[in-house]
Amino acid sequence: MGTLSTPLAGPLVTVDELQAALVGPPGSRPVLVDVRWSLGAGREANHAAYLEEHLPGAAFLDLESALSAPPSPDGRGGRHPMPSREDLEQGLRAAGVRAGRPVVFYDAGPGLGAARAWWVAAHHGLEGAVLDGGLAAWRAGGLPTDSGPVDVAAGDVVLAGRAAGRELLDADALVGHQASGGQVLDARPADRYRGENETIDPVAGHVPGALSLPALSLLGPDGRFVDAEHVVQALTDAGGRTDLPTAVYCGSGVQAAHLALALEARGVGPRPAVYAGSWSDWVSVPDRPVER
Repeated sequence: MGTLSTPLAGPLVTVDELQAALVGPPGSRPVLVDVRWSLGAGREANHAAYLEEHLPGAAFLDLESALSAPPSPDGRGGRHPMPSREDLEQGLRAAGVRAGRPVVFYDAGPGLGAARAWWVAAHHGLEGAVLDGGLAAWRAGGLPTDSGPVDVAAGDVVLAGRAAGRELLDADALVGHQASGGQVLDARPADRYRGENETIDPVAGHVPGALSLPALSLLGPDGRFVDAEHVVQALTDAGGRTDLPTAVYCGSGVQAAHLALALEARGVGPRPAVYAGSWSDWVSVPDRPVER
């Protein structure tokens, strides 16, 4: 029951595709989930932004509580540890996600919250999609929005297990991935990769051997993902290859999901594994090597 069969061309859908799906038979219309998130904003601010304007009928899903476990005191697992299957399932049900109906995640830009929701759900066997361009693209299409709370009927989705091909790595597995010839991509902004302007994590730098491919560099000026040709060019320019097993990480596992979405949606290379603990987990162990 966990894997949704969806008529949408996931994992990335356009405004036109979503609009067409929303006028279909009620039982097959996508469930819309707003994953409004901004680093450091907190649930109340994110929820307030959702209440101000959202897609009609969309429910709010909090990244910090539904899509992350509480961080550990010693930093192990990173700033956004993966949630338990039970907590994720509870959050998705509260957002109205139902078995047998597609689910589309979106946010107000630049797609980080929606991508995190998509990847975490997919890892647990729930195949959803992300609205390309999010709320801004919907608005740009001249489509209506709502404000205020939405009365959402509780969902019944059951997460049956982990999806094939959505591989979750810890630090040791990342090292093993490199040792076996796989490439590692750092999805953070390039200055943080270089160890400059680090204001979030206590140690600056990157995982030795990782290549810099900032997730947000794969968005066009309109906030939509660039096409496959541009993704391949960006990967090549970063020193990467399309024929190698790939693992991605960032600061805390959010931008990594965004990069994973870009690669998968555009069919560039094999599905990437995600080191969800990312840099914040890597530096929680003092003797792990750091490169600048």
